[in-house]
Amino acid sequence: MRDHPIPAATEPLQYRAIGVVRGTYRPQDSEKFTRGFLVDSDGVEIEAVVLGRVLTLMRRHLAMDQPHLWVVYPRCREADHLHLQISGIWEPSTLKQTLLDESDSERSSDSNLEIEDQLPQGDDYFSIRGELIYTRPETGDLVLKVRQKPRADGSRPLPFKLQLKGDVPLSNLRHFVSLEVRRHGQQLHLEDYEVMGPMPTRGGKGRGGRGSLVRRDGRGSQPNN
Repeated sequence: MRDHPIPAATEPLQYRAIGVVRGTYRPQDSEKFTRGFLVDSDGVEIEAVVLGRVLTLMRRHLAMDQPHLWVVYPRCREADHLHLQISGIWEPSTLKQTLLDESDSERSSDSNLEIEDQLPQGDDYFSIRGELIYTRPETGDLVLKVRQKPRADGSRPLPFKLQLKGDVPLSNLRHFVSLEVRRHGQQLHLEDYEVMGPMPTRGGKGRGGRGSLVRRDGRGSQPNN
């Protein structure tokens, strides 16, 4: 197993939108198990769909009346309305205990298993990387464009936009940014960001030349010559 559900980016301009949300999954109804809601500890209901690869795990090994830490892909179909695609679960203890049960081994202590399931970033953490296409610091509104990988059949899914709350200077518009985000209710709020550089043009060069990496605190590294 990986030691984190959100792996480190392997390329400077690697797009992604992924996070973890703790909640109880409630299907829309018994006949539509893949559509429903994630309900957090505050009772907030977040619209969700379950991707096929996690269905077997949910039905065979999870207590569905209990909260779990779900690995999700966020979408924003409209302002202040979050939609999640459930792609997995971050609960190493469940998989480990399932393997132990199958081998009739001695059960591990619950306290040790709970520690394994915790992440350094905590619950409701998201990593979002893409092109900053809208920023309005005075209202704290951001919009990122995120591109998806080509499908197995070679087709390219359309990019999607994510609406977030936070303050990124207007000078970073049309730049590729890496955001650390936290979910609050139905919104995604910026906690930290890194500017990776201007978006490449069709010729392969960034707007305004080769950019440097700039963090929120203003520190940056000059590009290699």
